[in-house]
Amino acid sequence: AVAEDALARIARFEPVVNAFSDHDPDEVRADAAASADRHRRGAPIGPLDGVPVTVKENMLRAGVAARSGSAASAPVVPDADSPIVARLREAGAVVLGSTTMPDWGMLSSGVSSLHGVTRSPLDAALTVGGSSAGAGAAAAAGLGPIHMGSDIGGSVRFPAAWLGLVGLKPSAGRVPIDPPYLGRAGGPIGRRVADLAAAMAVVTRPDVRDHTSLPYERLDWADPAVDVRGLRIAVHTEAGAGLPVDPEVAATVRAAAERFASAGADVVELAPFLHDGLLGQVDRFWRVRFRRTYDDLTPEARDRVLPYIARWVAPGAGVSGTAALAAYDDIGELRHRTVLATAPFDAVLSPVAPMAAFPAERPMPWGEEDLGMAHIAFTLPYNMSGQPAVSINAGTTSDGRAIALQVAGPRFADLGVLALAAWWERERPADAAAPPVPLMPPPTAR
Repeated sequence: AVAEDALARIARFEPVVNAFSDHDPDEVRADAAASADRHRRGAPIGPLDGVPVTVKENMLRAGVAARSGSAASAPVVPDADSPIVARLREAGAVVLGSTTMPDWGMLSSGVSSLHGVTRSPLDAALTVGGSSAGAGAAAAAGLGPIHMGSDIGGSVRFPAAWLGLVGLKPSAGRVPIDPPYLGRAGGPIGRRVADLAAAMAVVTRPDVRDHTSLPYERLDWADPAVDVRGLRIAVHTEAGAGLPVDPEVAATVRAAAERFASAGADVVELAPFLHDGLLGQVDRFWRVRFRRTYDDLTPEARDRVLPYIARWVAPGAGVSGTAALAAYDDIGELRHRTVLATAPFDAVLSPVAPMAAFPAERPMPWGEEDLGMAHIAFTLPYNMSGQPAVSINAGTTSDGRAIALQVAGPRFADLGVLALAAWWERERPADAAAPPVPLMPPPTAR
């Protein structure tokens, strides 16, 4: 019954929202029937048996072709499930399908040369964010409680932020992924902190394929709770790099910090600790990395790359080995600065992004112009430092778009940031709650 409800919602929303890169209703029904049989026999195989979930396209599923969101990429058809998918299946989850991402995951939108545009279930004219675009769309549309994304600079937190949801980028190595990569983490997006905690209890289980993963730790994910009295919490609304923060976004974050303070937390200001040079060096490193991917394509395939991405990787061709190594070294400096700046605090409250959701057709918040990674100054530091950070809704702009609060903590304090997010979920004002699940898709975008 749960699967049929999800399938009916997918049938209604998908023509407008475009959340899935792969979706097989027959497979969903077969997996749900097997789960129902296990429950009838009193023998569920795990805590998510029968629970509908989705996984991002780059989380490979055995036998399912994946192309990382790009029409230029040759399809990869794996023989085995990737770690996150394997853990979900072992726990009995019913995978509704794989969700969309933009080309190679390097955009903060749902614009893809392969899939087209993924749109917000709340307002089809607006972006879902990215690169976990389809995951965010599926969560906002109410297609089950757990939607797994990946995050290398904000790609779980941006969809959560711009859709009014909650999303966790875990500590580096907490969730095994394959292949691991500098700054990349797998994490859940959903509507409630409790659903994220249920997902983490499953996907954090070990997998030898991630040679960077943390030693497995059996944590009590079921009850993330905290008393904020006496906690030392920083509020951080000026990153020192990237785009300026929209005044409505900054005011919302400060209002949230005041609520923590009124509950007994010791809230202090955190000064900027980045500069544009460091942000630019990470952007340079990624351009070199994906220029290599671009150069490996045939000329015909290069013509299929999203034009924005083709322009973005172009400067990567002229970067010397020495300059690329300098960019890599500056990632270490970014990590160093982040750890030192945040070490005195139990948590840091900040914006997720400096702006609210933008038009769905834009590949980046500013459109087609190349501003590098000017919007990730609040999210990127925690990817590079390996610290956990959660995005949770904190209010809306005057025109009704969601504004998120980022709660970041010390490395390995995943339970701590979830507990603080759960506290905020209970204590936030009514107008800061997650938007209601839409009953029907929004009108088709203009």
